[in-house]
Amino acid sequence: MTAGTAGPTRDGGRLRNTAAPRGLRRPSTMRLRHAVRRIAAIVLAGAFSTACSSERAPSAGPGVRVLQPALEMPGLDRSRTLRLYLPPGYDGGNARYPVIYMADGQNLFDDATSYAGEWGVDESMDELARCCGFEAIVVGIDHGGERRMNELSPWPNPGHGVAEGEAYLRFVVEVVKPFIDRSYRTRPGPADTAIIGSSMGGLAAHYALLARPDVFGRAGVLLPSYWFSERAFDLAGSADVTADARVFLYVGGAEGDRMVPDTERMHRLLRARLGERVVLEVAPEARHHEAAWRTAFPRVVRWLFEAPEAASAR
Repeated sequence: MTAGTAGPTRDGGRLRNTAAPRGLRRPSTMRLRHAVRRIAAIVLAGAFSTACSSERAPSAGPGVRVLQPALEMPGLDRSRTLRLYLPPGYDGGNARYPVIYMADGQNLFDDATSYAGEWGVDESMDELARCCGFEAIVVGIDHGGERRMNELSPWPNPGHGVAEGEAYLRFVVEVVKPFIDRSYRTRPGPADTAIIGSSMGGLAAHYALLARPDVFGRAGVLLPSYWFSERAFDLAGSADVTADARVFLYVGGAEGDRMVPDTERMHRLLRARLGERVVLEVAPEARHHEAAWRTAFPRVVRWLFEAPEAASAR
């Protein structure tokens, strides 16, 4: 692990924060239900990213652009805007770059369009270019507002309506990625193609890596909503995975009773198949919030792409 901040250490494929983790109590059925409902409410609230953002000033850097027109989503009868980050060296040369695909594009680059503060993806990528010599293109796919939960759901859940995750993944694979590969200097193979998301976006990233290993060879699965469907665990035990696939799991200890045990269970399943190519970081104080994802993002990217730590490696 090439973590850029003090804290995590390796322990059998798990990254431990130097802070002492909170004790995990055996949850009662009632507490589990409350935890699930609370997490679902947070996720649904996050779908309305522009509702609370009108008073924040724009913060996107010069490498970010909003692509127009929006792309049509086959089978879903709607369209979706893409937000693109190009690395500092892109315009001055002819090099090709890895690509990171991310859900919730409104929350990635700009405070003005984010729900509760941006991830700072452009600032983090600029810093990785400066300090580590690692550059990549990032494609943020806007979420669907009140349809976010459905679009990012690979499997049905009785409490949350129709699952549109398969159609969403087809849109990413058959529309978004070909458009990006045609329009920009990419390295299109799985080893150079990552998908990263948080919450339901983390569940969608998990699904994308396992359902389409021919397309995605790297996945950052942050504070994932594994509570949503037991089928996430079934797929982890049965899906084909590429020999060099890499998965970074990240979860916060302050998210509710179920999140850490579920993610630890997934880590055990994936580690049995991928060995040290899957890693788990548990941040004891992290909550289900953009601030946690912003902190973790540079470590996730560096580990997924095995980027060097020092500029001298450039």
